[in-house]
Amino acid sequence: MVVNVNNLNQIAVFDLETTGLDLAQSKIVTACVAVIDLEGNLIGEAHEWLANPGVEIPEIAASVHGVTTDFAVANGRPLIEVVGEINAKLAELFAEGIPVVAYNASYDFTILKSNSEALGLSALTEPMPVIDPLVLDRRFDKWRKGKRTLTASTELYGVALGDDAHNATADAIAAGRVALAVLNKFKLLDEYSLTELHEGQVSWSLEQDISFNRFLEGLGKPLITDFGWPIRAI
Repeated sequence: MVVNVNNLNQIAVFDLETTGLDLAQSKIVTACVAVIDLEGNLIGEAHEWLANPGVEIPEIAASVHGVTTDFAVANGRPLIEVVGEINAKLAELFAEGIPVVAYNASYDFTILKSNSEALGLSALTEPMPVIDPLVLDRRFDKWRKGKRTLTASTELYGVALGDDAHNATADAIAAGRVALAVLNKFKLLDEYSLTELHEGQVSWSLEQDISFNRFLEGLGKPLITDFGWPIRAI
């Protein structure tokens, strides 16, 4: 499906907070899907979820997003319900041709797919169109020094993140605003349709992983083996 970017007046944003970094085993704890306009303003209400992941939330993860095991058990909804609703909301947005922004999209979409399959739910196997500010920043500002975290990117592009870093809603909206800044700075929607931009990110992400593997190889460290964007082949 090719989307006419001239009609683009909004984008969706998506973020997960989880039990860890393992793409195959980590469980979703909180999530947000929202829609913002091209000025970065929230349209309507953000869709937020708090899940009981059904497993212990490691202390290191809780220290990042603030949700402990006890809190999730007491206040969270069953993971199967949360994951099903996230999938349904994202599928609805994609069906409408609305691009979904996720910072380091292969993390969020891979964990969502892993959770879906583990729960016996139908998974989003080819989410499209996706916009990943991390991949775009690495591609179009390749030689910039410094970190490429969401926090660093918000500082670079003058996006307010405030004190709510690693809150799913705050991170999702901040990622959307960074994406808009990157798209604007490099005039990407003048050059690419959303479909072309999505397909470009598939190639650019692979190039970036291969380049990083060369760096890791030089240090004698383990290499990346789970290539793929916006879902990694784990």
